[in-house]
Amino acid sequence: MILLVPEPPLQKPSDKTTSATLVYQKLRRDILNGTMKPGQKLQIDQVAQRYDSGINPVREALNRLSAERLVDRRDQRGFFVPPLTLKAFRELVQSRCWIEALALEQSILNRTQAWEDELITTHYRLDREPVRLAGEKGGDNSAWEERHRAFHNALIGNSGSSWVTGFCHDMMDHAERYRFASMSGTYPRRDSREEHRAIMEATIDGDIARATELLTSHYRLTLQRLEEQTSAPVPGEAEASAATTD
Repeated sequence: MILLVPEPPLQKPSDKTTSATLVYQKLRRDILNGTMKPGQKLQIDQVAQRYDSGINPVREALNRLSAERLVDRRDQRGFFVPPLTLKAFRELVQSRCWIEALALEQSILNRTQAWEDELITTHYRLDREPVRLAGEKGGDNSAWEERHRAFHNALIGNSGSSWVTGFCHDMMDHAERYRFASMSGTYPRRDSREEHRAIMEATIDGDIARATELLTSHYRLTLQRLEEQTSAPVPGEAEASAATTD
């Protein structure tokens, strides 16, 4: 017999928990977008000063990020931003292609009108948002980043498996770091708008083979852009080599 236990009531977070969560969110964002450089040591006191926090919330945030593999914890040396290496990215892209192709296939097989409406809506919002800001502000557009993530989440969000969806979200976070690195290089411009439109249309048409092929090609292109500049190491790759010789 399976014993069903009711969920405990939600507790109001303490100030300490709230502070740790805020540090976690801010540090996580800065690691993903490259503000915190690959291979950079995360001195606890400096992180606390940067985010106007105490030492204990910073420790909690670092431990949480370490569990997500977004921070490296090295014995006797402290915490570091994980390096970016082509070897690791190749493995990540291959894993992402395997799992997200499966998730997209299942999403299409489980298709509902509500899911199709969400996919069309998230794509519409993404398509209307510029990748980069114009004028004096310039630079990356955080609104585009949010809509880009929402579109990709919608693609695989109807798979019916919270486990698969969770794996996809984790891999998306790690891939984000490499995507920012590829955007900072001198690469030929890619038509990501057309790539997303084609993926959306194939998905809505129910063409599983084409939709999954377009999605995996979309991910492999980012890897290809980094591989094409083999003479210029991926940021943090030198630090990764040094860490293995310590």
